[in-house]
Order: sequence, then structure tokens, then C-alpha cells
Amino acid sequence: MERIKLTKIVSGGQALGELADGRKVFVWGGLPDEEVEAKVYKLKKSYAEAVATKVLASSPFRVAPKDEIYLSTSPWQVMDFQYELQQKSELVRAAFSEQHLPIAAPEMKTDGREYFYRNKMEYALWWDNDLQKIALALHQRGTHHKVPIQTSSIERPEVLLEAQKIVKSLNYQRAEARAYQSLLVRASQAGKVSSALFENRKPHPKTSLLSDELLGRHYSYSPNGFFQINLPVYEMALLEMKKHVDMEKVVDMYSGVGTIGLSVAHDRNLVLVEANTTAYTELVKNTNGFDGRNIRPVHAKSEEALEYIAHDVCLILDPPRAGLHEKVVQKILEELPPKIIYLSCNPVTQARDVKLLSERYKIASMTAFNFFPKTPHIENLAVLEVQ
Repeated sequence: MERIKLTKIVSGGQALGELADGRKVFVWGGLPDEEVEAKVYKLKKSYAEAVATKVLASSPFRVAPKDEIYLSTSPWQVMDFQYELQQKSELVRAAFSEQHLPIAAPEMKTDGREYFYRNKMEYALWWDNDLQKIALALHQRGTHHKVPIQTSSIERPEVLLEAQKIVKSLNYQRAEARAYQSLLVRASQAGKVSSALFENRKPHPKTSLLSDELLGRHYSYSPNGFFQINLPVYEMALLEMKKHVDMEKVVDMYSGVGTIGLSVAHDRNLVLVEANTTAYTELVKNTNGFDGRNIRPVHAKSEEALEYIAHDVCLILDPPRAGLHEKVVQKILEELPPKIIYLSCNPVTQARDVKLLSERYKIASMTAFNFFPKTPHIENLAVLEVQ
């Protein structure tokens, strides 16, 4: 146990402090300007990680969390919502500042919904020795231990309800938790639910496809595949991206099931590049509703489809957290597409990429979106233009 004075929120979402021996410590459950008692669960030569167990001096922006085990799902439940928006905006600014790219803290857009927004959850299953029953569980932050849950406020109510029904059925069958890896449940905006119970050492079960509407168009997707988990805020981002699509030729790299490209550029000469086979299959299905359009799905890694990056296209990028492949960056600098619309789930790697591109590009606009309230995760949209 350590007594720690906290100073600021860092990119990982923890509050930064210092141990008595001078090492930096990253603390979950604490806020800037607080003094906390914390339990250290990871101790390295140059830093440590900890969880606040008691608040000794409280921040005026601290609020009571909704869930007992909030640290497992949404560790910023202890933070006032407006303060959360300010902190996220500052994290984006700091990420670009680290790359010597001075920007103003961007506007953090939100639909105002703090809880019950997530349309997908993957639960662990835990064996209750006292009751001799399976219980829903989540992993305790910083450990491999499972903790049972009775309530959870981050997911849509029908998701948790479906998970509870499945656990009730398993207990009726006298099943054992050790036979299962996890339980995946996903819901559409209309409330239709699809689930998958993953058994150890067995193939993943088939799941029924779901369908959702974005900007007036329907998209099908696999519950186990990639699809945004907060669709109302995602639509806000799509509308912002659409404002910047002003060229006839558009290339959507890392396109997933096609929701960005098809939503914002379906009336253009559009190429969609996706590497994942499952996502590509859904992408092809989603393009079927655009008969007569010049839309071309491409099954390839973005770094292996460089011929589509050209000097006369508007380039849309939505890479994984690791950011752009170096070959993609190099090709962009060679071809110089006039406009790049870059949506990122990791402002740190986005800032790194923008720095590499800044030798020929300027930041035309930047907008951040709160896709994941009560968590430190951020979606940031940077629009780049050739200078």
C-alpha cells in the first residue's frame, strides 16, 4: 500500500503520481489533484501500476460510480461527465504536442449519454463455490482474476439481460464454468440480440447476423466481427467525415464492413480495402444495395493495396490502434492525395502518423468523439490537406 499524490491523467487513462522511492506510478480509480491510498499490483524498475483503495483528499470532479466493479468495465465512472470531456480533449492535444504538432484542444462531441450505450459485451463465466452455480464475471483490472457481477451500467440493458438468461439456462443444465471460455452478446439498435457461448477446445459456434442503420442505410455484420459499439455517436462522426468528401474518387482503407466509405461516399467512385476475411464477406454483401454504383471492394491488407493510393483520390483511413503501416505512410508521401480523412481510436499513434505526414500535409480540422463514455478511450478525426 502506498500514499500517493496524483497530478494528471495520462494517455492510458490512469492518474499519474510518484512512489516514495521516486518511481512514477499509474493509478486507476484516482483523479488529478487527489491524494489516495493505493495498492500496487505491478512494480517495475522505472514505474509501477496501482489501484486506488481509499481517497484521502477528493477532487471536486469526483462522483460516485454506478457499479461496484466499475474498474473492470468503465474506470472513469468516478469522473464528472463534463470533466471527462475536458480530460479527453486534453489527452488529444497532449498526444499531438508530444510530436511537436501544436494544436488547440479539439471539441469533444457527444450525444450526452453516459451509460447503457455499449451494444457488445464479452463476459467471463465464474464458478460460485458457495452456491455451486455459474455466475457472470469480468476480469479484475490489473489481474487475471475474475470477479462476479450482479449489475453493469455500460452495456445496453438487453445485452446484460440476455447474458443472465444464458447463465440461468446453464445452471439449470448443471453446467460447470470451467467448460467455457467466454460469453459474447451483441444487440442491434432495434433490440435484436445475438449471442455466442465459446466452449473450451471446441470450434466457435455460428451466430445469426445482425443489421443496423447508419445515415439511412442498412448494414449487416457478424456479432463476433468488428462493428462500432456506440452507433449514435458513430453517426455523428460519419456526418462530420461526409462534409469533407469533395472529390469524385474516394479510397477507404481499413474499411471493415464498409460503414464509413458506403455511408459518406456511396455516390462516388469508391474503392474499399479490407484484409479480414469475415469483414470482407460482410463488406461485399453491404455493397449489394448500391446497384449501378462504381463501388469496388478489395480483399487485401492496406500495405499490399498501395496502388489504390493515388494523387487524385480522397483517402479515408481508419486503422487499428497500432496506426498506419509504414508502407502506407510512404506511399501517401509519394502520391500526395489532396485530402486525407483520418479517424483513429488511438490519438497517440495517430499523432505519430500525422507527424510523419506533416512534411507535406497540414491539419485542416480536428474533431474528437466520445464513443466510449466513462472509459479513457477516444476517437479522433483529423482532416489533412496537402500544403
